Amino acid sequence: MSVDVRALAEVISENVERVIVGKSREVRLVLVALLCRGHVLIEDVPGVGKTVLAKAIARSIGSSFKRIQFTPDLLPSDVTGVSIFNQQTGRFEYRPGPVVAQIVLADEINRATPKTQSALLEAMEERQVTVDGVTYELPVPFIVLATENPIEYEGTFPLPEAQLDRFLIRISLGYPNHRSEIEILNRQHFQHPLERLGQVVSVDELVAAQEAVRHVHVDDLLKEYIVSVVEATRQHEEVYLGAGPRGSLALYNTSRAWAAMQGRDYVIPDDIKDLAEATLAHRIIVSPAARMRSVDSRAVVRDVLA
Repeated sequence: MSVDVRALAEVISENVERVIVGKSREVRLVLVALLCRGHVLIEDVPGVGKTVLAKAIARSIGSSFKRIQFTPDLLPSDVTGVSIFNQQTGRFEYRPGPVVAQIVLADEINRATPKTQSALLEAMEERQVTVDGVTYELPVPFIVLATENPIEYEGTFPLPEAQLDRFLIRISLGYPNHRSEIEILNRQHFQHPLERLGQVVSVDELVAAQEAVRHVHVDDLLKEYIVSVVEATRQHEEVYLGAGPRGSLALYNTSRAWAAMQGRDYVIPDDIKDLAEATLAHRIIVSPAARMRSVDSRAVVRDVLA
C-alpha cells in the first residue's frame, strides 16, 4: 500500500479520543465509513457525544463541517440550497445549503418529513444536489453522520428500510462507564477539549488512504463466506426480511478498510466477523413474533456468526 492506512487511522483516532472518552471501537467504525466513502447512522439517546464526535473528526482531517437540525417543518430546499435572483446581474445565483460540506451531521433525521429525508438521502447516494434543474457536485470527501433517538417516537417519521439500507454502518455510542464519565468532567474543567483540537492529517492524505483501501486483497473463499453470512440472514427463522446485495457490498468494503487499519493488505475471517453486526443489523427486519420475544436484528447477526 502506498499510504500507511494504519498510521493515519491511529493518528486520527488518538486525536478524536482526546474528546470522545472510552469509545475507541465506535470512533474506529466511523473511520471505517470514512475510508469506504460511506455514511453512518448513529442511533442513540441525547447527550452522549454524537455532535462532538462529528466535529472532532472534521477538525482532525481539516474538512468543512455543517450541522442540520431536522424538524417537521424543515423543507428540502433548507437542506440542498436555493436559487436566488440577483437584480444586479439579472441572473439566478445558487446559495448552497448545509448539505454542501465534507462532513454533515444530520441531527434527529427521523423528525423530518419523508420528502425532506429523501432530499438528504439523494445527496448521500448521488453525491450531488439538483436545484432548479442544475446539478451541483458535493465536495470530496463527503460523509453524512445521521442521528436518531431510538426511545422517543412521538412526532417522528421513522426511516423506511430502503433508506436505512443507504447507510454503510449503524453504531450506538451508549453511556460512558463510571470512570470515563469522571474523566469527561476532568477534561472539561476549564474548557471543552474540542476547542484545542487541531488538524492531524490533510484531506489529500485521507483521499489517498481511501484509494489504498481499494487495493486490499480478499480471497475467493472469504467472498464466499461474506455472501453465506448475508444469505443466512435471509433464511433465519426469526427474520421477515434479510440483508440484500448492498449488505454484502458493505461487509466486503468495510472488511477491507478494517484490515488496512490493522496494517494488512489482505482480509482475514475475523475482519468480517468484527464488522458484520455494524454493517448488517440495520438492514434486517425481524418477524413480528420475534419482536414480541424481544429479539432484535443485532441478536440475529450474532446468531448467524455463531
